[in-house]
Amino acid sequence: MAIRMKAITEMKMSGKARSHARTDIGVRDVEAIIDEPEARGGTNKGLTPTETQIAALVGCTNVITQRLADRDGVEIGDLQIEALTKFDRRGAALEDEIDLPFPEVTLEITLATDASEAQLEKIKSDLGRYCPIAKMMRAAGTTITENWTARPL
Repeated sequence: MAIRMKAITEMKMSGKARSHARTDIGVRDVEAIIDEPEARGGTNKGLTPTETQIAALVGCTNVITQRLADRDGVEIGDLQIEALTKFDRRGAALEDEIDLPFPEVTLEITLATDASEAQLEKIKSDLGRYCPIAKMMRAAGTTITENWTARPL
């Protein structure tokens, strides 16, 4: 009998403010640092909070693409994801309240694969359906453009 995962799970994460700019994060048995560059009073030991948001999108794009390929019996070799983000930093700078801090994100997704054109189109379509980070950002109004470049394995 297969074990069925719960549809809704809880995540617990803790953050310890080490300074006005640095937060040490703990989740599961993993630690991470959220920090600001030295120019903004940080120690430059980790991604900024806004960089962390875009890193989460890149990571989610990788994980979901790989899962979709596995589900569809497609092999993926090298996978590279680059993000170019427009960020309205007036809110973070306390200059103005911003409804949409990330108006646009362009993802350049380059991969080696044995997928047929139809299989790759299904993966592209399903990525938008299943990546929770992209879904939240799109629901907030962010335009996410994915430019795919595929080459044979």
